[in-house]
Amino acid sequence: MYRSIVHVDMDAFYASIEQKDNPKLVNKPIVVGGPPEARGVVCTASYEARRYGVHSAMPTSKAKKICPQLLIIPVRMGRYIEISHHIHEIFAEHTKLIEPISLDEAFLDVSGQNAIEVGLKIKKEIKKKLNLTASVGISHNKFLAKLASGYKKPGGFTVIKESEIETFLNPLPVGKLWGVGPKTERELNRFGIYYVKDILEYDEKIIVDKFGKKGRELLSYARGKDDSPVEYKYLRKSFSEVSTFIQDTNDIEILREQISKMTNLIVRKILDDQIHIKTITLKIKYEDFILITRSTTLSSFTNDYKTILKAAEKLIFERISLDKKVRLLGIQVSNILYPDDPVQMELDIERMLCKEEL
Repeated sequence: MYRSIVHVDMDAFYASIEQKDNPKLVNKPIVVGGPPEARGVVCTASYEARRYGVHSAMPTSKAKKICPQLLIIPVRMGRYIEISHHIHEIFAEHTKLIEPISLDEAFLDVSGQNAIEVGLKIKKEIKKKLNLTASVGISHNKFLAKLASGYKKPGGFTVIKESEIETFLNPLPVGKLWGVGPKTERELNRFGIYYVKDILEYDEKIIVDKFGKKGRELLSYARGKDDSPVEYKYLRKSFSEVSTFIQDTNDIEILREQISKMTNLIVRKILDDQIHIKTITLKIKYEDFILITRSTTLSSFTNDYKTILKAAEKLIFERISLDKKVRLLGIQVSNILYPDDPVQMELDIERMLCKEEL
């Protein structure tokens, strides 16, 4: 079967989340990283900061010098993991063949589907549900799909067809090939190889003699070939649904109805994957933006709608104050038992597990 690979790469992921969560940071040069006085480094720079030459791995002290108005935001890894989970939930609506590369990047094998349609839907859903932008690349292998996603960042959408491979690859710097780091690029430059087309015009035997196995790989990538499969490594750690009310409310019946709807959506997902869960977490954001979460762990694993609903309702009506109105309500299930997992011993799971934000 002709393969269809989608590569999704979020744009300035950490920085974009900070701008999304704090509108005062929008359109301002920011970085997420450590403070200059603590020898901090830049984890991610917003595109506004990148215009000044600020980039990842740069000391924040240097970043501040080249961009005096730069705002340095502390790392909130729990929040980035939370958003990453939601992104993977969107991926999972389209395929189970997902290979995560990092929190903000993944390959999806959508062979047998309309890859362009899937890519556009994912891009649209990420924007609609999370108010974040992603760059999407599509081709028939992973190498080309990743090149495509980085072609027109931010917010890019690029398809490399088989007939377009030579036109797309030939003008690229040789450093764009997988496996070519700064050292290898300098060595290739010494041979007069600066662009992909140069390596194809060079004597193949010399390339292989000089670089061995890596040389063969470079020649293969230069021709746009890559047979590596999308490796399904990602086992989701949670399923969640979140709803923001049009009007803040503490009406018990409205809250009960929303919990029921969200629980139904989650149960449909876990039934599709033939999994069971044990921990239910409820998230409430009040009208004053104060956020609280409450969790409970069941005595045994389940995928039963009524059992999960009862636990969620008990959380909101017995462990959460409704003196203030609610603007956002979320439910998450975690502590997952997959079909191939060995039967787990009955331990104090809630005490042992690290709690995640919903």
